Amino acid sequence: MKEFDLQELEVATDGFSPSRIVGKGSHGSVYRGILKDGNHVAIKKQSLGLQKLGDNTKLENEARILSSLHPHPCLINLLGISYDSFGNKILVTEYMPNGTLHEILHLSAMPLSWPKRVEFAIHIAKGVGFIHESDPSIVHRDIKSANVLVDKNWKAKVADFGLAIREDELNVPAGTIGYLDPGYTTPCKLSTKTDVFSYGVLLLELISSRKVIDVVESPASIVEWAVPLIQKGRMMEVVDKRVVLPQYTRRSIKQLLRMAARCLSPTEALRPCMPQILAILESSILSPVPRPLSINLIPEIILKILKSKKMRISGTCEDHDIRSKKMSKHTLPVREILIDLTLK
Repeated sequence: MKEFDLQELEVATDGFSPSRIVGKGSHGSVYRGILKDGNHVAIKKQSLGLQKLGDNTKLENEARILSSLHPHPCLINLLGISYDSFGNKILVTEYMPNGTLHEILHLSAMPLSWPKRVEFAIHIAKGVGFIHESDPSIVHRDIKSANVLVDKNWKAKVADFGLAIREDELNVPAGTIGYLDPGYTTPCKLSTKTDVFSYGVLLLELISSRKVIDVVESPASIVEWAVPLIQKGRMMEVVDKRVVLPQYTRRSIKQLLRMAARCLSPTEALRPCMPQILAILESSILSPVPRPLSINLIPEIILKILKSKKMRISGTCEDHDIRSKKMSKHTLPVREILIDLTLK
């Protein structure tokens, strides 16, 4: 792993200027940096208070987990590390110019289209599924919209592995209220299905654009609000009202909401695993949608019908055996074909 010189990172961030901060968390801040080669990077650094305390556990853990994984297009890419003046680790990752999914869902005036929401759901499922399939499995423990970053090509990537641990490691239960699996109460309860529960909450948030915990709503919890609606078959009431939905999307929306409800099952064994979720997303939800029939395709379709009936075309065009003549819109106008069929 590349080790960056601290001075280079200070220059890249204008001395870690507050104007360069693009994100904040309990562990510290993330700065946008421009390296001397012109590349934009994100630099994650401990807060001053934690630096003095020497509490660098989250960044140390994130570096440990990410460096153990092969690069994946749906996970944030760790470019290297550095150390501050107290000896605490600094992380350098790829820069994601479109911010977090949380910002896009709750702060943007322009709502996401339905296809983009499904695409993001797939990206996240691929990223989470990848870490679950490592040996031993890695559990992220903090799947939420604020930990999903979006790159310049509008591809979503799972980030912030500060709480991630391997499934065979014991640790105090951790996560974010609203996304946290209520069954994860002791270290021995940890499993990949813990992330599946959080993913189910994130799906509801992605579909509805409602905050996971919103004290101005009743009920305040997105799970307590959405799951009863899904169970009663009132699934379209969960969908973001700002999004215009063609009729053909209703089936995929309902299927996605049913899957979200399965992810949120109190019984862990009833929750699907990430490969199953991804299979449903890719095979059913993203199945090709019939497009409106192009007028240019009508002659070809009519030709096939006539061939099957062994009919002949007459009228303004010379009689030809349809079985031996190749039709084109230039030699056989659609209007003439329709008129001819009507007269026969």
